[in-house]
Amino acid sequence: MTTRTVFFAEDEPLARDVLRDAIYAHPLLRLVGEAADGATALERITQLRPEVVFMDIQMPEMTGLEVLRRLDYLPQIVFTTAYDQYAVTAFELNAVDYLLKPFTRARFAAAVARLLEHVPQERAVLDGALVQARAVPARLERILVRDRGRIFPLAAGEIEYMKADSKYTVIAARGQHFLVRIGISELEAQLDPARFIRVHRSALVNLDFVESMRADDQSQLQIFMRDGSCIGANREASKLLREMAI
Repeated sequence: MTTRTVFFAEDEPLARDVLRDAIYAHPLLRLVGEAADGATALERITQLRPEVVFMDIQMPEMTGLEVLRRLDYLPQIVFTTAYDQYAVTAFELNAVDYLLKPFTRARFAAAVARLLEHVPQERAVLDGALVQARAVPARLERILVRDRGRIFPLAAGEIEYMKADSKYTVIAARGQHFLVRIGISELEAQLDPARFIRVHRSALVNLDFVESMRADDQSQLQIFMRDGSCIGANREASKLLREMAI
């Protein structure tokens, strides 16, 4: 087998170190570049045209999916991310493999073995898959969250509410609060709209965990959650919730 040129895009320093070491250690991979954000990744991949790209999905400037969409050629892609809700989309986009972080060296070696056996698809196939994936977002069933050095799956039905915090989202579930690196709007697009309601720009509630609601002096609803939290709804959400009441 011949050596493959490799580029990787990853914004987390520790994950970059892990990927760099793994690529350097493999005799059939030759690292030609790396990037810590989506915009730089797009620029450098276009210039270097590597045969293989290990691509994080959630990155500053531009997501890995957006980078792939804008490339003018099709390298072999392995997505690397902590969020398993993108797995279906990744394979619809003809990704060779999908590594959930943190991954072992053995799991990395298995991905490389698939790369070396893989026959790249035509760009037209990729474009069609991208259009289809954008038109029908995958429904989120679970998300991988970090807690005190551990990573574990959290079912969507366990999420009580979410609040936006800069480029992060705070998820309340299981009596705890978890900080995840994905925007609240992106999460909302993949959640069941019959269960999850955007009550204002920075908050999303799961109606299954609402204890009660009461109007304030401005006739906007105050939402009391089972954990004792109170979340104010804006005018539009208050109207929607009133219309839902029977």
